Parts: sequence; C-alpha cells; structure tokens
Amino acid sequence: MRDVAAAAASTGPRVLPRNDPRQYDDLAGEWWRPDGAFAMLHWLAAARAALVPPSTRPDALLVDLGCGAGLLAPHLVGKGYRHVGVDVTRSALVQAAEHGVNVVQGDATAVPLPDGCADVVSAGELLEHVPAWPRVVAEACRLLRPGGLLVLDTLNDTALARLVAVRIAERLPTVPRGIHDPRLFVDARALVAECARHGVDLRLRGIRPQAGGLVAWLLRRARAARTGATSTGRAPRIVPTRSTAVLYQGRGVRSG
Repeated sequence: MRDVAAAAASTGPRVLPRNDPRQYDDLAGEWWRPDGAFAMLHWLAAARAALVPPSTRPDALLVDLGCGAGLLAPHLVGKGYRHVGVDVTRSALVQAAEHGVNVVQGDATAVPLPDGCADVVSAGELLEHVPAWPRVVAEACRLLRPGGLLVLDTLNDTALARLVAVRIAERLPTVPRGIHDPRLFVDARALVAECARHGVDLRLRGIRPQAGGLVAWLLRRARAARTGATSTGRAPRIVPTRSTAVLYQGRGVRSG
C-alpha cells in the first residue's frame, strides 16, 4: 500500500525550490497564453520594446538576455534588428525560434557572443532570477558596442517589493508560486552603480500595470475561468510611476 501511495504521489505536481529554472519547463505551455501564468511578461515586453528605437544601420543586432519564449519578438517587428535570444531553458527557446528569434542556449553570465557585437541588449525580468546579477550586468555591457543601448526591468530589493511581488502576487491565480526568490531582488542604486562601472549611464523609472486595466483583466480572467470561455480584451498597459520601490525599468547608453 505504501508503494502505491508513493507512486501516486510521484505522478503529482513536483514541488521545486523558489526560483528553480525547472519551473519554466513545467510551465512551458503558458508562455503564449494571453491570460496565462506569464501574462504580465507580455505587458512588460511591450513596455521594454517601447524603449528601443528603430535601428539606424543595416544588420543591427539586439541581444535578448533571458529571452524565454521570445515574448519581445512581436514588439520588435519593423524596427530593423536581428533578434538573438539567450536563455538556459531549452523548452522556451524552441518556442522563441518559432517566433523568429535566433536562439542561443546559454548562461547570461557567460554569453557565447563577441565583445561589442550588439546595438541593443535587453535584460527583461532576468536580474532578479540570477544568483550573481552583477555578472549579468558585466556581460550585457560587454556585448554592447559604444553608443549601444541597454534596456531592462527588474524588482527592487525592498520590503515593499517583497510584499507586493511575493506575499500578495503569489496569492493571485495569475502568478506561479515560487517563481521569485526575494533574496535575489536587485537594489536600484547598486544596479546604477554597477552599470556605471562598465560605462553605461543607466536611468531608472518606476513602472506598474495601469490599475483600471489590471482590474478589468482580472475580472475577465475570472469570468472566463467560471464559464470555460476564452478571456479576450485589451491587455493592461505598463505605465510609469514615481516610485522605483517595487518594479522598475532602466535605459542606458554605453559610452565610448
């Protein structure tokens, strides 16, 4: 009987440590669902892409660190970049390639691309997932050519961010439990200083989902869950806010 119970337990959802990369394999079917577990990543990708200007030269390269399933790709169409995505999760890269991303499986702390190759480096919702975010910053800056642009967004290392992004957000049905380890959240001032060490003058602003749009989206999603219908409607916009205490966005140009 014990063997049967153990076998039954082994077929249930596995419990992983916080921030374990294997979660992304378990959630592989969620990447492109507009009302799925990664819905907010779609909203953030749109806001990050809005910081990227059209390319000014042929063969311009955008390197997308922690690209996941390529959610940035639809928002770069027509901007003139070759989009190279780097991620450790193979199941996500398969989907990114299906959306036109040139994929590289690798670690964001040791990217197999040459110095100064990129016109733009994107690091969206990545730094708060790595044990040594300064190493990722160093790689991002190494990849940038002089005059190249770094764009990123991440969670601040504050009590308010831990409250909002972990204690509150993970009680909602739209946020995977354990997706963040709050010990890895990134102090905004330290990030600016680290970028400056590598020649990038990073400017920050706080961001958040627009409140009315978020409430409407949550209501549509709850209604769809009750009825079994597909949730449709406009996605919430990410808007600026004066506080960087929770979620913030950065944009900076490499000197030289």
